[in-house]
Amino acid sequence: MTTSYDCSEPAQRADGLAHAQRAVAANQCVVLPTDTVYGIAADAFSPQAVATLLASKGRGRNMPPPVLIPRVQTMDGLATDVHPDARKLAEAFWPGGLTLIFRAQPSLTWDLGETLGTVALRVPDDALALDLLTLTGPMAVSSANRTGSPAATTGAEAYAQLADSVEVYLEGGPRSGTASTIVDATGEDLVLVRAGSISLTQLQEVVPGVREPGAPDDSDGSAPLDPDDAGTPQPPAHH
Repeated sequence: MTTSYDCSEPAQRADGLAHAQRAVAANQCVVLPTDTVYGIAADAFSPQAVATLLASKGRGRNMPPPVLIPRVQTMDGLATDVHPDARKLAEAFWPGGLTLIFRAQPSLTWDLGETLGTVALRVPDDALALDLLTLTGPMAVSSANRTGSPAATTGAEAYAQLADSVEVYLEGGPRSGTASTIVDATGEDLVLVRAGSISLTQLQEVVPGVREPGAPDDSDGSAPLDPDDAGTPQPPAHH
C-alpha cells in the first residue's frame, strides 16, 4: 500500500527511510526530494524496477533516466574513461545541481534503456536523498511527474500525478523546481547540454573549455538525456 511520510518529523523520517529502503530492494518505486525537484527513484541495477519507473511516468526506453549516487567516489565504479575536466567539475559542484554524462562501465549488468553505452550521473545536494542513497546505492531517478507535465516540487504534487504506482513518498517540503545543468563528458571536449541551476559561467570558472551546444567539434549526440529529469522538457540543440 502506498505510504507518505512527513520527513520534517524525525520519527517519520526514520520510518520513511527504512520503508523506502525495503521498497527499493523489492524493485518498487519511491518518491524523494532532491535539491532541484522531487524524483521518482528505483534500483538502478534492477531492469524490472527501471521498467516500472518508466511505465509510471508514461515513458519509453528511448529516454533513459539519470542515476543519482551518494558520493563522488561512486562515479569511478559506474563510469569509464572519466575526463580529467569532468572530474574537476564533479569535485567542484557535487553534491549539487550538475548532471554529468559519461561512458558507462561495460561490465555493469544494468538496463536503463537505450543509453548507447552512456550514463548520466549526479550527487544531489539534499540530506534526505543522500541518506537514502547511502542505504540503497545508486538509483535511477527521473522527475516525479507524468511525462510532459510539470515536475513536482512537493511530495503531494508528485502523488497527484503518480498516485499508487509509487510505494513510498518521502515529503521533505517544497523544492526550487530549477533544472539541473547537464554536461556531456563523453568526448574530447565537455559540452553544455542543458543550462540549469549552475550557469555556463560557473562551469567555465572551473573548466574554461566547457563549450555551449552547437560550437565546433560538437559531440555526436550519443549520450542519453532525460529531458525532464529536473524541469520542463528541453531537448538539447545538438541531440
